[in-house]
Amino acid sequence: MNQAFDALAAGRHGDPFSLLGPHGEEVCTFQPGARGVTVLARDGGEELGRLERVHPAGIFAGRVARQVPYRLRVDWPGLPQETEDPYSFGLLLGPLDMHLFAEGRHFELARVFGAQAMTIDGVPGVRFALWAPNAQRASVVGDFNGWDGRRHPMRLRREAGVWELFIPRLQPGATYKYELIGADGGVLPLKADPLAQMTEVPPATASRVMDPAPFAWSDAAWMARRGAAQAPDAPISVYEVHAGSWWRDAEGKSPDWHRLADRLIPYVQGMGFTHVEFMPVMEHPFGGSWGYQPLSMFAPSARFGSPSGFAHFVDRAHAAGIGVILDWVPAHFPTDAHGLYRFDGTALYEHADPREGFHRDWNTAIYNFGRNEVRGFLLASAIHWLEHYHVDGLRVDAVASMLYRDYSRPAGEWIPNRFGGRENLEAVAFIQELNAVVAERCPGAVMIAEESTAWPGVTRPTSQGGLGFHYKWNMGWMHDTLHYIEEDPVHRQFHHDQMTFGLVYAWSERFVLPLSHDEVVYGKGSLYGKMPGDAWQKFANLRAYLAFMWTHPGKKLIFMGGEIAQPAEWNHDASIDWPLLDDARHRGIQRLLHDLNAAYRGLPALHRRDAEPEGWHWVIGDDRAQSVFAWLRLGAEGDPPALVVLNMTPVPRHGYRIGVPRGGTWQEMLNTDGAAYGGSNSGNGGWIQAEAVPAHGCSESLSLFLPPLAALILTPQG
Repeated sequence: MNQAFDALAAGRHGDPFSLLGPHGEEVCTFQPGARGVTVLARDGGEELGRLERVHPAGIFAGRVARQVPYRLRVDWPGLPQETEDPYSFGLLLGPLDMHLFAEGRHFELARVFGAQAMTIDGVPGVRFALWAPNAQRASVVGDFNGWDGRRHPMRLRREAGVWELFIPRLQPGATYKYELIGADGGVLPLKADPLAQMTEVPPATASRVMDPAPFAWSDAAWMARRGAAQAPDAPISVYEVHAGSWWRDAEGKSPDWHRLADRLIPYVQGMGFTHVEFMPVMEHPFGGSWGYQPLSMFAPSARFGSPSGFAHFVDRAHAAGIGVILDWVPAHFPTDAHGLYRFDGTALYEHADPREGFHRDWNTAIYNFGRNEVRGFLLASAIHWLEHYHVDGLRVDAVASMLYRDYSRPAGEWIPNRFGGRENLEAVAFIQELNAVVAERCPGAVMIAEESTAWPGVTRPTSQGGLGFHYKWNMGWMHDTLHYIEEDPVHRQFHHDQMTFGLVYAWSERFVLPLSHDEVVYGKGSLYGKMPGDAWQKFANLRAYLAFMWTHPGKKLIFMGGEIAQPAEWNHDASIDWPLLDDARHRGIQRLLHDLNAAYRGLPALHRRDAEPEGWHWVIGDDRAQSVFAWLRLGAEGDPPALVVLNMTPVPRHGYRIGVPRGGTWQEMLNTDGAAYGGSNSGNGGWIQAEAVPAHGCSESLSLFLPPLAALILTPQG
């Protein structure tokens, strides 16, 4: 027994419940620094016995008068304390929880693992559960025990490698970590809780116990209709936001979720966007990663307030008819000592072999998608954001890096799959399971892939062998068209195909057209800065390009600042340059985005058959010499078509004839050269009459004036 007590006192005993707590008529407790311990009946407070010090480190033991639920009165120097004994409670997690966890099929881990404030046997406190199968000992540490890993060692559930402990009287808001002794016997750096739902504000790294009170949601109507609002035939226009730098106060501080809701939601609604997409809000240690190196996959960043504050933002957005999409990062995680990396002293969440488990591009660890518990951890994270926070979709980051074992690796530095190929079969299976589970559990939610290769079937259903995403970012369209728009107009005739090539594969997947944050960082300049020419031409080019994007097949996404033509590259440590709106040219770009969103929503032809080739018809796709493009967008039967004409040179075109499917009067619904947008206000006076002059296979045609570097949207009347 002395050896066992020595091990307990040294924090080296792997089975504390075999010594501590009630054992027949004996009670044993470890209270280092206490002067004495008395056992009291939990009901009534009857004294059941006084424990004797049986080890100089502070282990007390002795007989009790009766075997009844009890509490301990600990005589600390100057501060007596009464509390229940953590080691008097039985097994905490049920066999079904253990079974589902080991299978990787426990989709509600956030309700079970981590720190759960609850009442057990009438006693309030916090239940902790942690997966660390190779640790020799795991303890909960925090302010409540002086961060002493000897004080609250946990019980190991060997069937699943899970440690558990209930600490009575601990309150929500308490700060904690885990102290582990690794497989080699060494004490590891203190670890944050992988299942924490609340954290300290960085750069502090501890986890916090979240208040279990449910949030009072008021968005039932939105949740019922969001499936239709996010369907392939719906207009989806996304405003991508970095929560820390969209707006800052006079002192340069980022707002919390409540203040952000007060400003951002009315702005997004007023601009006509249907969705706001946040760069990752999951807690991350380094702000300069913009959230793309997260460590707390279940916790909104404390930089912006409490978890309930984030729920409040989502509820407010839904009340305004705005969907909320989150970037979500299951591809990799940072190697900070307090995080997941070598969590129990072994490669637990990641692959041990760096050829599979380490991203050299980002200096991060790669999740082991072939391990049930890791796969289940990630699945539960996705479900948590969609169910607990009512988020409307997840944009899955860096999917290509997950799909290919040789991603960004030279020959000889990657391990083929079991068939000798480069595909990561385990990652493919994980992605398919992820999207199938989301479809089953979260009706109406959408899954969006940032996938930069030609992997087939990204948006094909899993039942047909696809990956099962609802949408895919069209990176090829983005790269091609940005290369085109950056060319001096005199050279654009030689790059004509870069604007048309996207239509070759536009319906091979369901696409989102992204002008994301990735295009305005790392020396790439701003969206406005990519435009060639003098200031007038830059604004005109940007207006025409945005109209091209908003009338092209595919959902729309633009990063904050692009809608006001911010000249400077994005800086995550500063706000968008909102004073630019004092300049009419920048206000003009903002006004144009508002009107493009209105046209996109208001003209069914621009969205109703977005995912069908029958919704598009080239009228002019081969006028290289003049860099003119014209096409029809077609809706359902009875929807008026929309004719879009694009002149990508600064040369005005007089009497440019274009065939149209209907005669009569055509309205110039939008002209990016309009004075309201900062243009020269040249055009067709708002209306033009079709003439019985055959052109482009049509019996009727329009003789148009094409303003320089401009786009027109026209619809027939009547």
